[in-house]
Amino acid sequence: MGLEIYMIGVIVEDMPRALEFYRRLGVDIPEGSEGKGHVEVKMSGLTFFLTTKNVNARWDPARQEISGSGYRMILEFYLKTREALDAKYAEMIAYGYESHVAPYDTPFNTYFAMINDPDGNTVLLSAFE
Repeated sequence: MGLEIYMIGVIVEDMPRALEFYRRLGVDIPEGSEGKGHVEVKMSGLTFFLTTKNVNARWDPARQEISGSGYRMILEFYLKTREALDAKYAEMIAYGYESHVAPYDTPFNTYFAMINDPDGNTVLLSAFE
């Protein structure tokens, strides 16, 4: 067996703001996490975590200062239907989050939309047609 992804992490500027975004997106984040500098959510075989820049500096000494161009990534969350994707996209935009790309059909039979989280990371919503 080859190397497998164990965790995916997002470096955030403001933990409560990030938690609000990912909760609204549908991630089951434990209550009472707002005051923490590092929050982990176990998912099926994977751990998703949010961590602040201050906590990151403790375990990554080469990255004492993270700029807006650091740690660029995309997170993909699968929704089962086009209707569910459209509804989640509309809900997140109604909350005031920035659209990166409105829902669209891809040439490979998948339906996508993209939203930027409060820290500028792009979140991909996907559904099979």
